[in-house]
Amino acid sequence: MIGYLIRKIVYGLAVMLGIVVVVFFLFNILPVDPARMTQGQRADVQSLQAVRKEFGLDKSIPVQFALYINDLSPISYQDRSKEAQQKYHYLTLFPLSAEKVIALKWPYLRRSYQTHKEVGPLLMSVIPNTLILATSAMLFAIVIGIFLGTLSAVHQNTWIDRAAIAFSTLGISAPSFFAGILIAWIFGFVLSKYTGLNMSGSLYTYDPFRGEVISWKNLVLPMLTLGLRPLAIIVQLTRSAMLDVLGQDYIRTARAKGLSERAIIYKHALKNALNPVITAIANWFASLLAGSFFVEYVFGYNGLGKTTVDALEMSDFPVVMGSILFITFIFVVINILVDFLYVWIDPRVKLT
Repeated sequence: MIGYLIRKIVYGLAVMLGIVVVVFFLFNILPVDPARMTQGQRADVQSLQAVRKEFGLDKSIPVQFALYINDLSPISYQDRSKEAQQKYHYLTLFPLSAEKVIALKWPYLRRSYQTHKEVGPLLMSVIPNTLILATSAMLFAIVIGIFLGTLSAVHQNTWIDRAAIAFSTLGISAPSFFAGILIAWIFGFVLSKYTGLNMSGSLYTYDPFRGEVISWKNLVLPMLTLGLRPLAIIVQLTRSAMLDVLGQDYIRTARAKGLSERAIIYKHALKNALNPVITAIANWFASLLAGSFFVEYVFGYNGLGKTTVDALEMSDFPVVMGSILFITFIFVVINILVDFLYVWIDPRVKLT
């Protein structure tokens, strides 16, 4: 198992390195000057050169890439200067010379071109909002999806079954950005006086008397939009798995013994039907973090997605790269956890 875990970690690191390579060179072939985006179209040559030097944009692309990898790597080549120590907060592993050391540090995501703030703290200030949105959307999808899927399977070929299938088909077919616009218009505008919901708004709002407060109602519409597609998938997976389980011999035996239908469904059938659903839940949670990009932008929800889209508009490479690396890291971690979850659920599964 330890060998398997090491292989998965190495594979995850290779995936993250591949993401860095692709995104880095995509940004460098775009006909956009980050210094010009920062200073404006009327900036003088001296100001542009100063910005390029500050962020290392005056160096060749291979040198920029090598320096960025050195910043990301937890084991890196560093100066012994006080400025480098304050910037990277590294721990010296062993000295190379009077000026250089091999150091251990946290990955350094650099500073935003636009705000000049460090990317790590900047992302950490919005990631909790996105995690709350993704978690609430996933819980909504799990509870409603398993309920509707079970109900559909139990009442197979009735109007309940057909309605559940139609709803799940519609949920899978509707793109998030389209569903978001439609949901915002219906519940946040047309029916706003009945729902009390806004078309847009973030989790935290400013109150002139209380300062920054949590506005839970601004979470409702983004949560519904983001959870719609996984809900539809869970409905279909639960229905399919339940129909398969309900046809097994041990279910017929349980009925012959006189067990109540409720006990048969919830204590025997549903438990054994949840394996494919758990797989979908684990994979969809990571996908929700990536899918939140458009949903947050549509609803003006201040999270990782909106921050990344805003950074893309301004060609703010460090912020975009930092958010993409975070999403990739979540995907890698969840895939590893799912593999171990399989072993815990079904001891017959072996990790090799």
